[in-house]
Amino acid sequence: MERDEATLYIRQQCLISFEDALKMQPETRLEKIFSTLDLYPIISRLPRKHNGPRGYNAKYKLRALIAAKIEQIPTMAALVRRLKNDPVFRYICGFGVIASVPSEATMSRFLRELTETGILKELFKSLVNKAEQMGIIDCTSIAIDSTKIEAYEKTKPRKYVSQNGKSADWGVKRNTDGNTEAWFGYKVHAAVDTKSELPVAITVTPANVHNSEIALKLVKKASSVLVKSPKFYLMDSAYDCNDIYETIKNDFHAQAIIALNLRGTRQPRAGFDFDGTPVCSAGFRMVYWGSDNGVNKFRCPHVLDKAECPFGTDWCSSSNYGMVIKTKIEDDSRLFCSPHRGTKNWQKLYDERTSVERYFGRQKKHLGLESITVQGTKKVETHAYLCAIALIATVTAVNTAEREQKAA
Repeated sequence: MERDEATLYIRQQCLISFEDALKMQPETRLEKIFSTLDLYPIISRLPRKHNGPRGYNAKYKLRALIAAKIEQIPTMAALVRRLKNDPVFRYICGFGVIASVPSEATMSRFLRELTETGILKELFKSLVNKAEQMGIIDCTSIAIDSTKIEAYEKTKPRKYVSQNGKSADWGVKRNTDGNTEAWFGYKVHAAVDTKSELPVAITVTPANVHNSEIALKLVKKASSVLVKSPKFYLMDSAYDCNDIYETIKNDFHAQAIIALNLRGTRQPRAGFDFDGTPVCSAGFRMVYWGSDNGVNKFRCPHVLDKAECPFGTDWCSSSNYGMVIKTKIEDDSRLFCSPHRGTKNWQKLYDERTSVERYFGRQKKHLGLESITVQGTKKVETHAYLCAIALIATVTAVNTAEREQKAA
């Protein structure tokens, strides 16, 4: 029986999911979110007292922007109309029931200031910390991936695109059917906790930036935000490069679980199969027999009845235990990992990578991640942060209410 000494996390669901929160009445949902969302420390860091021409409170405007994501209000004009026409919504956001509301221009200026100051990143970080303290975010395994976002601006031929990293560009990727598709726009990159399926780090780039260029930036961001250090970082084959494996191992003391990209690989390393499994002198794959302190152990397949070797065991070893080969992760952090690539425990971890895909699915279906009406990488990133903040705030607030109800 195969053994593995690596400790794996057993998945547990948080008390209440985002989908459960969507079943609530909109007014109740927003009230719960805003009652637990402390915006004052963030608003107080704005460079100046932010009042519009009629003295609109910045806290209320930020509430309205978050509510717009939760209520799937697609544009600033639609948000202003909702504030004008829905007194309950207006009151929950903080504005008076019969008071005036900020104009579209006022809200746009406020959004621009949020982009320039970057304070939404601080709000995002505080919400991640709160979710981690509550045990909603577990941090054991972090999944990393990106999703495409089509630009709001008109497409341009590639030769006219500014290569400054601040605007939309052309990107190419393979879809789930294996077909190549191109789009003009951006990529939203995210690192997601696999237990809660909540983001712990996000960034936005033009569509032409390769995923592997952003992976370590996300790992660094996640590491700086989380109190607990993740043990595993899970990624698909687009991230298969030596630098990612080595940096995660040496600098972050974690294990990269990444599918191998075998395109262009002509033959495996001498004495090994493509996945890092040693091959015996008779040509049989050896049997993985556990990992200890970064050392993987493999045993003779003939002794373990996994292969019928014509030479028997005496050819390789005089011991009844059979020949043993050990590999050290430090010798080749891409080829060797713990748990060993291809084992049930490795596959179990890698399967958790789909949590980041579900995160992007919720963002697009319920929070309007694809419905951008802004241009430029920084503004799109502000949009992505608002969507992420809305998701974490919703899950955290409803879990808080659920726990208080059980404690009562």
